[in-house]
Amino acid sequence: MESIKKNKAIMFAAIIVIAILLVAIVALYVQTPPKTLYPTEIRNYQGQNLSSINSVYENAIKGTQYINQTSYELTITGLVNKTIQSSYDKVVNNHQAYQKVVTINCVEGWNAKILWEGILVNDLLQEAGVSQNASVIIFHASDGYTTALPLDYIINNNIILAYKMNGVTLTPQIGWPFMLVAESQYGYKWIKWITQIEVSNNTNYLGYWESRGYPNNANVP
Repeated sequence: MESIKKNKAIMFAAIIVIAILLVAIVALYVQTPPKTLYPTEIRNYQGQNLSSINSVYENAIKGTQYINQTSYELTITGLVNKTIQSSYDKVVNNHQAYQKVVTINCVEGWNAKILWEGILVNDLLQEAGVSQNASVIIFHASDGYTTALPLDYIINNNIILAYKMNGVTLTPQIGWPFMLVAESQYGYKWIKWITQIEVSNNTNYLGYWESRGYPNNANVP
């Protein structure tokens, strides 16, 4: 009888150990999703060491956005002389490209120094013709996310609309087709999957996170 009890105890302990191992394995895969490799990405630019593309987290409100390049249009609207709708190729190929190294800082505590390539937001605004009473630029994403920044900030800081990071064209996971490089601002101003740029004079406008309590002034100290 004692032998049977001992064997049962051993079997029970073995089952517990196996169960713990299975839970640990499942947790490992859930908490550490596979990462995409970018073998052609630039990791050093003009003597500056760059962070990996994988250092920039998605943080999407509705998951990765998969936008159809054939039907995609970037719309410039609002307080402009003319509303402009441009295809991805037209935006990328018909405007001067710029590169700059800018660090993105997230309120969650992580940061990443990345080489961004894109076009000046101001070049797009000049093409549409901005009204004299315009003061705010509202950016819209395909998932309904929005954020706003002062027009003067956009112009004076040569803010770019990026389509590459570390020399790699944005993928859906990292914001294709365009991501705003809102330098000196916290990450929630770095809107991805941009579909519309709205010129406004509504200085009280609050974006997705701003309307949920985040400061509208997101300056990094």
